[in-house]
Amino acid sequence: MPTAGRSDKLRIGVLASGRGSNLQAVIDAIEAGSLQAQIALVLSNKKDAFALERARRHGLTEVFLDPKPYTGQPDSREAYDRAILDLLKKHEVELVVLAGYMKIVTAVLIKAYENRMMNIHPSLLPSFPGLDVQKKALDWGVKLAGCTVHFVTEGVDEGPIIIQAAVPVLEGDTAEMLSARILEQEHLIYPRAIQLYAEGKLKVDGRRVVVAGTGTKGTEALISPA
Repeated sequence: MPTAGRSDKLRIGVLASGRGSNLQAVIDAIEAGSLQAQIALVLSNKKDAFALERARRHGLTEVFLDPKPYTGQPDSREAYDRAILDLLKKHEVELVVLAGYMKIVTAVLIKAYENRMMNIHPSLLPSFPGLDVQKKALDWGVKLAGCTVHFVTEGVDEGPIIIQAAVPVLEGDTAEMLSARILEQEHLIYPRAIQLYAEGKLKVDGRRVVVAGTGTKGTEALISPA
């Protein structure tokens, strides 16, 4: 973990497969001065990922790493992640940020970046890991949904939780409507989680992430229906 009060900027590497809206939120926070970090690399497994275009528009180093040459190898997933790891090391990446990265990362990356790789998931973990989470939330009739930033472990969406935001489920919500409101919160809490890491305020203690210098005062709660 970084030490508190570091004077240099945290070097992050972003892995993305799609439109990169969370990447844009991180870029915006950096450019606004609320996130003391620099994006050393944006990497995608999809040649047409709009995340790469976002990187180009902001003058960032972007790489499309084609998975196809690795598919014939016995350990194809691990071989691909070794190639990613080489690029992360080349660009001196300290923290890996998964932003809509639609590949399950292997132990090759997870062990190399233990407690130094973050993901954001559009549910209040440990509820509803995996895919189609807003549909699952609506099917279960939950009254609160939300999003979670967590460290990445070998279990899918099982890593220690850093920060969460809750969103009320409204009468008449569709999965798309709920997803859109949750995404707004993702764009707020992901840069915040990275900044906490950059400030050296995160300590992993078993399943818990202890956040130094923060806490909720009083008994505020989000209740739905209000």
